[in-house]
Amino acid sequence: LSGERTALNFLQRMSGIATYTRTMAELLEGTGTLLLDTRKTTPLLRSFEKYAVTVGGGSNHRFNLSDGVLLKDNHIGAAGGVRQAIERARAYAPFVRKIEIEVETLDELDEALDAGIGFFVIDSLNELELLDKKAGERGVRQDVLVRINPGVSAHTFEAVMTAAPFSKFGFDVHGDAFDVIRDIASRDNLNFRGLHAHIGSQIYEASSYEKAIDITVDFAGRLAEAGIVCDILDMGGGYGIYYTDKDPKFTPSAYAATVENVARRVAEKSAERGLSAPFLIVEPGRSIVGEAGVTLYTVGAIKDFPGVKKYVAVDGGMFDNPRYALYESEYSAVIAGKASEPASEVVTVAGKCCESGDLIGKDMPLQHAETGDILAVFSTGAYNYSMASNYNLNAIPPVVLVDGDRADYIVKAQTYDDLLRNNTVPEWLN
Repeated sequence: LSGERTALNFLQRMSGIATYTRTMAELLEGTGTLLLDTRKTTPLLRSFEKYAVTVGGGSNHRFNLSDGVLLKDNHIGAAGGVRQAIERARAYAPFVRKIEIEVETLDELDEALDAGIGFFVIDSLNELELLDKKAGERGVRQDVLVRINPGVSAHTFEAVMTAAPFSKFGFDVHGDAFDVIRDIASRDNLNFRGLHAHIGSQIYEASSYEKAIDITVDFAGRLAEAGIVCDILDMGGGYGIYYTDKDPKFTPSAYAATVENVARRVAEKSAERGLSAPFLIVEPGRSIVGEAGVTLYTVGAIKDFPGVKKYVAVDGGMFDNPRYALYESEYSAVIAGKASEPASEVVTVAGKCCESGDLIGKDMPLQHAETGDILAVFSTGAYNYSMASNYNLNAIPPVVLVDGDRADYIVKAQTYDDLLRNNTVPEWLN
């Protein structure tokens, strides 16, 4: 949530998160499935640590969903910056011993190795060679997962497809993946543990997941025939949420059933191939928290071109939510004080940055807007705060947690002092 606390009583969609995690845990009872949150969520999840759930099956799989970090027994899964992951892991010390992470830079590679990262996800030959060299220098045998591309085109925005042919992500299961894994298995400094596959984001069709599972498990069977054991399988996630009336509305139980079906299909396909069921990781991602977030803006200037277009400008924009600028994502919105009224006009909501593409959305049905109104944009609990920036030197707005009549900051607003704190003038310019 961004905006002033005076409008917080309007926000009634901040519910269902704990129900969702509990429902998933109940449905996954005994399946050995690990729920792993993805990297683009809000800090809201930190506040739901009290809803940590114990999953049965004889092994006491206890998990906490916490801003991209998941505690599972003595393991923690994280994605994003290594330093952030390490700091979060330290908060759980001395219980956490394993971290799963993808790294992109040399500095991150060094940080992760020095921190004793449990699993690296290998995504390129260059990363493979660097990790092997650096692990050897430290005298360690590093556990790794290999990200594969199953070649499944998910029905979603092109910009968030991650497993289409020639994607920048992963090794092609129909190409170089097999030889890459066989190479890893032959090395002294790397220990192949399993596969990672993620076909995209904002996906509604179960058929895409089924195809990806079938291809991935078949590939694991090929590896088994070569004597290479895959005992961990991360099938990603990307479950879609409701943004506009074009999207289906799923209940927490429906999402949980999707995860349950993924686990069941992996087990069935593994049995068909004569494989032991792998330890399964799934990433529900935005479906956990996306619809629980609402962004509040104050309406500023209004510019009307009768019969053509009407602009409603707000005090935010692509610096707090770049998704429209990146791939024309659509949202639903209301004027908070008029939420019970029907939409009476179609508008383009414009941001304050000096870019024609700085929009929150266009052709959005909305009640009549006036300067000073509070505009509430729904389904911003994920891929929003985590994508915010200081573009055009704008301050990132606060994030507020609402529970009934209670409200508190969980991320404080940036100030201009924050923006200027690291600025300095070299002495030789004086």
